[in-house]
Amino acid sequence: MKDCEYQQISPGAAPPPASPGARRPGPAAPPGPGPGPPPPAAAPRWSSSGSGSGSLGRRPRRKWEVFPGRNRFYCGGRLMLAGHGGVFALTLLLILTTTVLFFVFDCPFLARHLTLAIPIIAAILFFFVMSCLLQTSFTDPGILPRATVCEAAALEKQIDNTGSSTYRPPPRTREVTINGQVVKLKYCFTCKMFRPPRTSHCSVCDNCVERFDHHCPWVGNCVGKRNYRFFYAFILSLSFLTAFIFACVVTHLTLRSQGSNFLSTLKETPPWSPCGSLTALLTVLELVICFFSIWSILGLSGFHTYLVASNLTTNEDIKGSWSNKRGGEASVNPYSHKSVITNCCAVLCGPLPPSLIDRRGFVQSDTVLPSPVRSDEPACGAKPDASMCVRGLKDLLRTAALCLSRSGLGGTRPPAPPPA
Repeated sequence: MKDCEYQQISPGAAPPPASPGARRPGPAAPPGPGPGPPPPAAAPRWSSSGSGSGSLGRRPRRKWEVFPGRNRFYCGGRLMLAGHGGVFALTLLLILTTTVLFFVFDCPFLARHLTLAIPIIAAILFFFVMSCLLQTSFTDPGILPRATVCEAAALEKQIDNTGSSTYRPPPRTREVTINGQVVKLKYCFTCKMFRPPRTSHCSVCDNCVERFDHHCPWVGNCVGKRNYRFFYAFILSLSFLTAFIFACVVTHLTLRSQGSNFLSTLKETPPWSPCGSLTALLTVLELVICFFSIWSILGLSGFHTYLVASNLTTNEDIKGSWSNKRGGEASVNPYSHKSVITNCCAVLCGPLPPSLIDRRGFVQSDTVLPSPVRSDEPACGAKPDASMCVRGLKDLLRTAALCLSRSGLGGTRPPAPPPA
């Protein structure tokens, strides 16, 4: 039997001559109203290779574009934020408003009458606060990638094999031992995996976060293993900045009120201000923001200092995982190093782990859109279901009908075409 050779024929090329034994084609279709360009050939659909180049004529997608969580990505996936950003915008507005008012209405007087170091210290604290805030908000907090279809099916099969045929325990948990303490690993039905120790699923971002502390709407992100040090530095530096601005504003008003009462000092117009009433209103606004912010920020900084010294998370402290808050016997924290300095170094000074979600990576089409399985065997360890049995029965009936039609038992066969 001769080998068949396939060649690509251009649309404008003439048709090849017919062989003597070939059948003649039927009558040609009537010509159209005018000669037109030949119809364009259908573009072939080629699947992408392992390099992630995407299908032909289609832009390759990155993983942040098909991310299953509720996060939002910016700058091509380099920056990420939670789905809601209104409270984060309010945080930026409060910090910027207070600092700008301080530099406009207080720093000129204090630099002229006291020292030039006051605006320099305020500027250093402000830039450090903004740097830590942006790093906390736009950094991956330690999101764990969800299990693939094959991994989830293999895990389900493993769970089915561990249980008996008559009884299957409802809670899906595993137990591991960490420093002599038994820790339970819970199964996440969203991510289809057993969560590692100290990992929790955030209901706001819809992600499993490693060493989950809490979801902070003020920074617009979860606080976890990869951005906790930036969050702690942010609230600590913000407490120093707020206290510094509050003390400087009070000092400014005290120096200006010497020899007069407080209200007249507020109404007094500085040389650089066009309106005295506006100056008084903005100064009062600055005092109010600093007064109500300093107590909450200082309290939050003290609470997280206790957590860092104990090597705990907010989630563990609220749930009482290693204390007697639940009414039971208190257990020892297996993650503590029995030293305050060692715990602080382990939480704040350890190496920053890499991100596991690979936001900038290309989507592999074979893993995202797998081709349907043609064989009768279930893929990835899945159990055969009723649809597979029905499909096998249909194939069996179709094969039997074909055999009957060939043997002549299935009815009269259609007449053979006349020879050419």
